[in-house]
Amino acid sequence: MLKTILIVGALVAAPAAAFAQNQSGATGGAASGAATGAVGGAIVGGPVGAVVGGVGGAVVGGIIGGSQPEFRNYVVEQRVPSYTYEEPVAVGTVLPQRGVTYREVPRQYSQQPYRYTVVNGRTVIVEPETRRVIQIIE
Repeated sequence: MLKTILIVGALVAAPAAAFAQNQSGATGGAASGAATGAVGGAIVGGPVGAVVGGVGGAVVGGIIGGSQPEFRNYVVEQRVPSYTYEEPVAVGTVLPQRGVTYREVPRQYSQQPYRYTVVNGRTVIVEPETRRVIQIIE
């Protein structure tokens, strides 16, 4: 019973969150992707599926999309130095404010104002305000 209530809650809350985000003037991108992913995940995997789907949907919804190979080549051409980070880097990791050079992701790869950097030899996309890793480009 509780699982059913949580699933219904996810189905109702996710589109409302996406609508609220769009009403604030944003293009939707990650917010609508997160909402869509959360709904799909809730249907398939219950509450845990909603969380996983929401994170995956946010990445698909507004970050580089199908342009990952081109973006990867762009970063290589820019010769961005790699920052050495002692901890494992994963989606959700908050990178330090100092010592890391954050560069703007060009509009041709994302309509969102994200930044990128190279950490331990891997290109990562971060939210500029929080420095939280939202995608790792493999």
